[in-house]
Amino acid sequence: MTDKKNKINLRVFIKNIFYASASIIIVVVIFNLFSYSNTRFNHEEEYKKNVENNYAVYAFPTPEKLDFAGEKVPLENFDVRESLDLEILKVAYWHSEMFLYLKRANRVFPIVEPILKKYGIPDDFKYLMVAESGLVNVVSPARAEGYWQFLSGTAREYGLEVNKEVDERYHLKKSTEAACKYLKKRYVKFGSWSMAAAAYNTPKLAVMYTEH
Repeated sequence: MTDKKNKINLRVFIKNIFYASASIIIVVVIFNLFSYSNTRFNHEEEYKKNVENNYAVYAFPTPEKLDFAGEKVPLENFDVRESLDLEILKVAYWHSEMFLYLKRANRVFPIVEPILKKYGIPDDFKYLMVAESGLVNVVSPARAEGYWQFLSGTAREYGLEVNKEVDERYHLKKSTEAACKYLKKRYVKFGSWSMAAAAYNTPKLAVMYTEH
């Protein structure tokens, strides 16, 4: 009975890890669907005609293989595959938001990518910022702030100045360096980039992982 219960708990734990990092994985998939079209049009009329002739609404196929930060996403797990399919269908036609992400990415990613590389963080983690803040300085209901959505205590712990006069959570370069330090520490602890992403998104999972 105990072995059966442990297997069930482990299955639930794996699902929770995926759910915690799913938003990042979805952003990676959707960015690739939208980002790499080489089609260019010389005139507005040519563009309109192309849209009229070729635009269609259809379900995007679920990838057969997928990795995040060089680690395999367990798509053979039914719950994981179904969840990924659901999220792709929900997000794929949210055009207005995706176009804004892509426009912001052209400004933000060239600054963030070299910092990730400097700290040895996989390039996929730039999409964590998309999932957390949409590449803008925002404030969450829990008072997490900035591009990387740091709480004030965590921000100070990783070297950011936060007081009544200054809040470096809103500084793109400095907050990215703090996020890199946080992720690096979590990777050293867990030995998995996927788990580091999950712990960033849902810190309680770090406790669950330690217990398992």
